[in-house]
Amino acid sequence: MTSLEQAREIFGNDRYATCLTGVEIKAVGNHEASCSMSIKPEHCNARGVAMGGALFTLADFCAAVACNSDSLDSGDLHWVSLDASIHYLSPALLGTTLEARCTALKHGRTTAFYQTIIESPDNGKRVAIVEITMVFC
Repeated sequence: MTSLEQAREIFGNDRYATCLTGVEIKAVGNHEASCSMSIKPEHCNARGVAMGGALFTLADFCAAVACNSDSLDSGDLHWVSLDASIHYLSPALLGTTLEARCTALKHGRTTAFYQTIIESPDNGKRVAIVEITMVFC
C-alpha cells in the first residue's frame, strides 16, 4: 500500500473533514501534504463565500496529515494541533476548488511548526495562509 493510500485509509476516520467537509488528500510525503476541497453551498457564509471555519478545517486537516506522515505505517497518530493562526487573503467563491499545501518549517522531537497555503487554481488566487504549531502527545 502506498503512503497516499495509507493516509487516505487512516485519515478517512476523520469524518468531519472527509465526510462532512469533503476534504480529499491528494499527496503525502516527508512532513508534507496536499489536500483539496470544493466549495459547496454548505461551506458558505451569508455573503456567499467560504466561511473561515471551512478554510481552517482544510488547513488543519492538511497539517495533521503532513505532521503524521512519518507514522503512516504504524498508524500511530501522535501529532495534534496546539495553536494556529490563519490569515485570510481573498474570498473563496462557491464552486471553487481549493488546494492546500502544507510543509514543515520545523519538526522537532515534541513540537513542530507547519505552514499551510490555500490557493484557488481556478482563478490563481492565494486564499489563506495558516501557521500551525503541532505537539507530540
